[in-house]
Amino acid sequence: APGGKILRLTADLEPAPGNPDDPPLAGGAGWDLGHRNVQGLAFDDRGRLWAAEFGQDTWDELNLIEPGRNYGWPVVEGIGDQPQYTNPERVWATDDASPSGLAYWRGSLWLAGLRGERLWQIPLKTSAAAGPPTAEPIAHLDGTYGRLRTVAAAPDGSLWLTTSNTDGRGDVRDGDDRILRLQLG
Repeated sequence: APGGKILRLTADLEPAPGNPDDPPLAGGAGWDLGHRNVQGLAFDDRGRLWAAEFGQDTWDELNLIEPGRNYGWPVVEGIGDQPQYTNPERVWATDDASPSGLAYWRGSLWLAGLRGERLWQIPLKTSAAAGPPTAEPIAHLDGTYGRLRTVAAAPDGSLWLTTSNTDGRGDVRDGDDRILRLQLG
């Protein structure tokens, strides 16, 4: 079953060569397992895959995805420190994030927050030194535009965001919903 897994397929929708085969996941199409609800995927400039994930009650997660790893769901939500499961790189209380989109832009991951009503910047460390590959997250636009649905690196070098306030869960503001263009320094 594909539930709780990230799948890796060819353009012909066949399992991609090099997928983990011990154990075989989702008929050979699975890349990893143990996810509750992945909402955003992004590759960084080193080709690493990252996933933003809704938690159930307590913790939302940012995971560095590696083949064959088990990220713990449904046994673990957030950091479990159990050897059979891979801990997330970052966690947020569900009130602070509820991630819905993820993008890589200018050396950081950018995570759009629905319930958290903010844009999280997660700087990536450039060296392969010991320790976590991410620096402390930075909150931007905290409550300014309400619920943020998705984020994407734009072709013009800016970052695009969308709001999600008219879906019955947000406070509708003049001009909602909208596409925002963010440009930093």
